[in-house]
Amino acid sequence: MEVDVLVIGAGAAGMMCAIEAAKRGRRVLIVDHAAAPGEKIRISGGGRCNFTNVNATPKNYLSQNPSFCISALRRYGWRNFVAMVDAAGIAWHEKTLGQLFCDGPATQVVDMLTGHLRQTGARLMLATAASDIRRAGNGFTVLLSPVAGKAARRGSAQSVPPSGPAAPMQVSCASLVIATGGKSIPKMGATGFAFEVATQFGLDIVAPRPGLVPFTLAPEQLAALAPLAGVAVDAVVSHTAPGGRKTSFAEALLFTHRGLSGPAILQISSYWREGDAITLSLAPGVDVFAALKTARVANGRQAPQTALAAILPKRLAQAIVEMTPGPERLADCNDKHLRALDAAVNAWVIRPNGTEGYRTAEVMLGGVDTDELDQKTMAVKSLPGLYVIGEAVDVTGWLGGYNFQWAWASGWCAGQAA
Repeated sequence: MEVDVLVIGAGAAGMMCAIEAAKRGRRVLIVDHAAAPGEKIRISGGGRCNFTNVNATPKNYLSQNPSFCISALRRYGWRNFVAMVDAAGIAWHEKTLGQLFCDGPATQVVDMLTGHLRQTGARLMLATAASDIRRAGNGFTVLLSPVAGKAARRGSAQSVPPSGPAAPMQVSCASLVIATGGKSIPKMGATGFAFEVATQFGLDIVAPRPGLVPFTLAPEQLAALAPLAGVAVDAVVSHTAPGGRKTSFAEALLFTHRGLSGPAILQISSYWREGDAITLSLAPGVDVFAALKTARVANGRQAPQTALAAILPKRLAQAIVEMTPGPERLADCNDKHLRALDAAVNAWVIRPNGTEGYRTAEVMLGGVDTDELDQKTMAVKSLPGLYVIGEAVDVTGWLGGYNFQWAWASGWCAGQAA
């Protein structure tokens, strides 16, 4: 088979790229080893797909080159994708912090994208593995093979009749787009395929690591906090980098039977490095010291945890007091002890033991070094015709729709050039 553009990976970035390239009249084939396209889209946002964020700007992304994403995000911003969603008749709503979600199931977004693939003439092949990538003249050849024991599934992609090769076949293409994502959530089919290709062609890689991921705690820490499993609070979680740069997120925090989770923790995890400490403010905006002093005057016979329970969930108040031992009656607590309780609530320094890893990570940090790519086209500078987009690139967004916006934007840019 001979095509103009071969896109490997039928996720958010890959489908967007295939659609845009096909709009330009290019013969496009998009393949994926999974049985259905857009699996991460389907499970995102609790099944409602947090498809973008109205605050998506370069400041919401991590990369060794923070400026790299500027061009793509400016050329294809969140309003562009919302326009596509609106044209498809998909109802949506805005939640906290600019997050946009579908009113209905996330499969609507998958259907929209596969519908555009059909309308533009792009061909989709599922349950198809790509291997043996070779440079051939000014283009590439790729061997496509059926995935053993897996058949293409219609599922929510009925707008494009899914198919796969009956036997291995070689495909020639002028442009090859790597859109296979990163290593996060391997149960959804994530692999290191993009890094294998990058290594094959000598591209530099920024060491990958899990991002937007829960923290684990050391056994002794976990034992002490075991009674808090399931407790959630609105908190501010902060991290200070070795150079002194402080990053904070004000969102929900959740104590789990493995450690710490919740949006605030997931956000800060992308900045955290092994061995670092984080600081928790569990009652942000509350002067705990002043509140305890007032309670001491009003009813000194009450226990400190009783007074703290007016500010924090009861179990959390109890744990704070146990970690900060002192008198049993508030009347017997001096100002020094009240300040210690205040610090335990709003300046609790904790050193995570690690993270839960790629198994639960929502994204992968790192990826193909942006120095290897043209920021306008996502093309590999040293190898004309090769493109890398989406999560496989060293650009990672915050939690809340930012990574989907990068997928749409980087896919769109590559689709204008491939």
